[in-house]
Amino acid sequence: MGIVNIDDELHDQLRKASTVSCRSINAQAAFWIRMGLLCELNPTLSFNDIVAREMRAAGLGEPAVPLEQREPA
Repeated sequence: MGIVNIDDELHDQLRKASTVSCRSINAQAAFWIRMGLLCELNPTLSFNDIVAREMRAAGLGEPAVPLEQREPA
C-alpha cells in the first residue's frame, strides 16, 4: 500500500463523487483507478459493458428488466 498524491481539484471531485456513490473517498479513488485500468485493458468494451461483466463475475447478474424500461413507482 502506498500514498498517491493528487491535486486539490481532483480530490474535491473524489469527495463529491464519493458522497453520491455512498463510498469513502479512498473507495471512490480505488473504483476510478480499477475502472480506468479495466477500460484501458478492454478498449473495445463500453464502460457499461465492463460494469456488467464485473457484476456477473461477482455473482450479481443483470437486472431482469433494464431500469429505463421499468414502470414508474
